[in-house]
Amino acid sequence: MIKFEEFTGGILETNTFLLQGPGGNVLIDAPQGADQHFATAQIDALLLTHGHFDHVADAAAIQRRHGCAIYYHPETRPMVTDPNFYRDRGFALEVEPVTGGTLISASEDFAVGGLSFTVLEVPGHCPGSLCFYLDQDGLLFGGDVLFRGGIGRWDLPGGDHDLLVTGIREKIFPLPDATRVHPGHGPATTVGHERATNLWLRG
Repeated sequence: MIKFEEFTGGILETNTFLLQGPGGNVLIDAPQGADQHFATAQIDALLLTHGHFDHVADAAAIQRRHGCAIYYHPETRPMVTDPNFYRDRGFALEVEPVTGGTLISASEDFAVGGLSFTVLEVPGHCPGSLCFYLDQDGLLFGGDVLFRGGIGRWDLPGGDHDLLVTGIREKIFPLPDATRVHPGHGPATTVGHERATNLWLRG
């Protein structure tokens, strides 16, 4: 089983995960406080599940400190490269922009840090939401798509309840029951537990 460290930061208690891959360390999401928490660690790549401010607040600082590669969905790009993105939409928020980056989308074989991910695109909470699945370890790093007993909110700009629910059912629920889901907020769960008990996904 791959080793990883979890950190929760920012006012929305956002989770981030540092995975120790055979070819380098991979950080998934960058909430406020992640840069300081992982300051002495080696970070070779940063993967962003989506562009909401609580998941990308420290992305530029981490990129600057570690010189790491950064990967995100094309629809995430304006959220992390335009410093006025949120302000222009009426939010009193400003995110330091990242420099460059590599665009990724759904893929059955995305390799970074010596790890081979299946990238699942599950929008509905946010345009371009990505989940990173490690088949060999039975782990899914799901961002704000699926939670223990819940699903991501869909009332923010670009949200779509039906799209979110359909994506979970069609892309996440086919995974093995034992797949451990590490979400962007709250405790871990499993695909089997959520398929059987999650009231938001009944019917």
